[in-house]
Amino acid sequence: MMDIKEIHKLLPHRYPFLLVDRILEIVPGNKAVGIKNVTSNEEFFQGHFPGNPIMPGVLMVEAMAQVAGLLAFRSGATIGKSVYFMSIERAKFRKPVIPGDQLKFEVTILQQRGNVWKFSGNASVEDKVAAEAEFTAMVTDKEI
Repeated sequence: MMDIKEIHKLLPHRYPFLLVDRILEIVPGNKAVGIKNVTSNEEFFQGHFPGNPIMPGVLMVEAMAQVAGLLAFRSGATIGKSVYFMSIERAKFRKPVIPGDQLKFEVTILQQRGNVWKFSGNASVEDKVAAEAEFTAMVTDKEI
């Protein structure tokens, strides 16, 4: 549905903070599914348990939020704006993610009022949930 070139057009994030490689599906106003291929070359593995690399859970939540931002842009948010985190709720980390894993993110819109959006998301590896959370974001001008 969306490759990295299209993602670059919509999200301001770049390496090492762009955490979505591809969008497989977007149902505007409803849900999005994205992919992140986790490799041993990721910057965060150098300092997050060297010798036993595990992807930080907060980065999985950030990746879910990036998928949510892409969903918001395809669901009526004005392109050229920015999507900023407002809150993270009910975050749970269920399974370690290691180099070689492919993370699949599924994000659903729970509510949208004006420029405030609430999402539910999960990150899974081989259909086993690695992380889940609800989060709220605001779509606003690029400069606050």
